[in-house]
Amino acid sequence: MDSHQLFIGALAKRAGVNTTTIRYYETIGLLPQTQRGENRYRLYSKETVELLQFIAKAKRLGFTLSEIKEIVGIAQQGGQPCVHVRTLVEEKLADLDQMLTDLIALRKRLKRLLMGWKGQGTRRSVKGVVCPHIEGQSFPSATPIG
Repeated sequence: MDSHQLFIGALAKRAGVNTTTIRYYETIGLLPQTQRGENRYRLYSKETVELLQFIAKAKRLGFTLSEIKEIVGIAQQGGQPCVHVRTLVEEKLADLDQMLTDLIALRKRLKRLLMGWKGQGTRRSVKGVVCPHIEGQSFPSATPIG
């Protein structure tokens, strides 16, 4: 083994991930298949540390492993992935804006439900199949959250 190669444990420690994650990333093709030493242990280049750090940062920004794989693939083929990344970021922002709108609407409905309780608590004086407080709610014909 030359001094520029790392065993999986050392790679995991430097990159701040566990060895199971590294093996999983290899299985799904996010990390390139590694070479093995004479002892059949996996040997990784120091560039793999940087790739794992990139993956971690991209995950924290909300990218899926599939999206990260696309981005890495573009770079590995010699392309410039930043245009693709920008498109993904724009899509993620639009999705988040919609989710925020939906969550605000849900919050308002839940507050309205609580305000409508009027001290009735859990008494069964108001009839319903399961819970009359929920059954008595009317909703716009929007897509349900979840």
